[in-house]
Amino acid sequence: MPGKRPKVPRAAGGVRRRRQPAHASTGLAAIELQAAAPSAEVAELHRAIEGDSGKVLAIYREPYGGRWVLLAALPIELVEPTPFQRNLSDMHVRKLELVIGKIGRFLDPIIVVRAPTGDQVAKYWTPNGNHRLSAMKTLGAKSIVAIVVPEAAAAYQILAMNTEKAHNLREKSLEVIRMYKELARLDDATEEIYALELEEPAFITLGLCYEERPRFSGGAYHPVLKRVDEFLKKPMRAAIELRRERAKTVLALDDQIVEQVEALKAKGLTSPYLKSFVVARVNPIRFRPKDASPLSFDEAFDRMAIATAKFNPEKIKMEDVARSGGAVDEVE
Repeated sequence: MPGKRPKVPRAAGGVRRRRQPAHASTGLAAIELQAAAPSAEVAELHRAIEGDSGKVLAIYREPYGGRWVLLAALPIELVEPTPFQRNLSDMHVRKLELVIGKIGRFLDPIIVVRAPTGDQVAKYWTPNGNHRLSAMKTLGAKSIVAIVVPEAAAAYQILAMNTEKAHNLREKSLEVIRMYKELARLDDATEEIYALELEEPAFITLGLCYEERPRFSGGAYHPVLKRVDEFLKKPMRAAIELRRERAKTVLALDDQIVEQVEALKAKGLTSPYLKSFVVARVNPIRFRPKDASPLSFDEAFDRMAIATAKFNPEKIKMEDVARSGGAVDEVE
């Protein structure tokens, strides 16, 4: 059997080729988006919006999956963000306020679902549009245009849908753990069932770490967790207890790592990469053979704890840290 062809390195400064469009067409043609009668569920949602003093502007099927959506103007006081998403970025909201106010137009509809019935004033939740919603409220808008999705599950697909403002690791992890706790109340589903919504298991564990320690530097541990954390097969309301134990394990290791970082600083080493450097040095996966069996979470972090205890700051030189590169030890 012929050997594999060696990879040809891309020339420095070369342009990465764009992905080519799919050869086979999919979805609906433009004239098909309204070429059918809406379902009874959509008709009921239409009546509910009108009953809330909103106005349905259009009913159509979105062009890729062919699912029904409604374009509607909603009373702005009835719309709130989903209760488990990330906090607002004041800077981003102020920027939106300036742009919308300056051009005198709101052209980017938010996405909403009808909120579960309860004591809350809001009748609509937005998983993708919190910053635009906040800006419009500050500007004194009476209504807001939204794409209303009939399927309530869309409220939990924040990470997959959010294109409004890029999440950093801390925001993403906190959003995931808030959503996780809400989903755990709904049914006995496992983490795997909500893999799309949760995106990756490491975010669940890191979210609990950030809740316990807001100034936690999760970026140093994320590369390891991506390799050893996995979606648990037990119901989420039970799985969260194991997640809390994993978070305690990560935070306990972080305490050890911080001690070694302080020892390096006491030696006179100053670098924004110190924590990432120490974590990389004790990472058991870093030089693990590709054909070796994968380590579990417990195996990996047990080995890291032992290696951290053996770490000798006196043997470390500044050039060692400089060569390592890695992620800046920023407080996220």
